[in-house]
Parts: sequence; C-alpha cells; structure tokens
Amino acid sequence: MDSFTRRNYLNLETYRKDGTPVRTPVWFARDGETLCVWTQYDSGKAKRIRREGRVRIAPCKADGTLLGDWLEARAEADASPEAIEHVQRLMRRKYGLAFLFFRFLGRGRRYTALRIRPAA
Repeated sequence: MDSFTRRNYLNLETYRKDGTPVRTPVWFARDGETLCVWTQYDSGKAKRIRREGRVRIAPCKADGTLLGDWLEARAEADASPEAIEHVQRLMRRKYGLAFLFFRFLGRGRRYTALRIRPAA
C-alpha cells in the first residue's frame, strides 16, 4: 500500500461478466489500509464491483500510465449516506477545490463510495 502514498491516481482494474479486464484511472483517498473512491452509482466500475469485488490496483498517472506494480485487492460499493459523506470528506481534504468543482458539476446525480483493500 505504500506505493500509493503521495499519488493522486490509481488504476482500478475491474472485470466484465466475460472476464475481460477494464482499467480506469481514478482519484482516491487513503483511509488507513483502505483506499476510497467516490464515483457515480451507475458507473461501469461500480456495477462491476457490485457484481464481483475482485479487482487489481496500481498507482498511475492521470492517463492511466502505471507508476508501480499491480496489487490484487477486494472492493465493495456502499451507497449509504454515511459512506458517501465519509469519502467526500477524504476527497475534499486531499483534492480541495478541484474535488468541490467536480462534485458541483455532478450535482443531482447519485453516487457511491468504493472501498478497496488488499486481498488477503
């Protein structure tokens, strides 16, 4: 997990029903040994994680270029108001006005919190 320290993006690899991997660079915030992502409820990555929590993650640049090795992980989606508020606080702390701007652009949409932990 140390490879995510001082990084702004992680590459999140989720899997379609047929097993095809889908890689998406996303903003994240660290919460202890958990990495948290704030995303739209109906996004492809959230749907795939709700179906199957197996993912891989790696630190990356905004364009998805890897900056470290892949790590096997488990992810879960939580659309509860408490989880969403918690992740929003973490993201505001890390990304500041940039996060507030994106949150403003997405007002009126439904969101979910993704929690990602290294596989056991």
